[in-house]
Amino acid sequence: MSRLAKGELKLDEQLCFALYSASRLVTRAYRPILEALSLTYPQYLLLMVLWERSALGESAPTVGALATRLMLDSSTITPLVKRLEHRGVLGRVRDPNDDRVVFVELTDEGYDLEEQAMRVPSDMMCGRETEIAALVDLRDRVRIFVEQMNF
Repeated sequence: MSRLAKGELKLDEQLCFALYSASRLVTRAYRPILEALSLTYPQYLLLMVLWERSALGESAPTVGALATRLMLDSSTITPLVKRLEHRGVLGRVRDPNDDRVVFVELTDEGYDLEEQAMRVPSDMMCGRETEIAALVDLRDRVRIFVEQMNF
């Protein structure tokens, strides 16, 4: 029996490839919607964390807390924060007790952008024939998978 016949190295049999492909397709689908807001997908995710924390009345997070929440390295978050700060959407404030700690706060423009971004989820679903219940189930199952993989 050949090694390929076992199916172990067939691309379409790999969960990792299915997840990778789905991630790329979702990011591509978001692109035109987010371009209208002058945002990239990672910037949108970062802003969603800030908007969510603000709505819950939570204090400004640190760059490290954002990195943890988004499952990214701080070195990946920092350029996103700097670009959004340059645009005037958020600001950085150093902890007066520890210069290494940087808090990230929304500006008035950042709050205004949230109002514009409220339509993004519905715009993503417009014209797609996937049932919401199926998407919720898929999201929940992927979350469980992520929790199991995040050890």
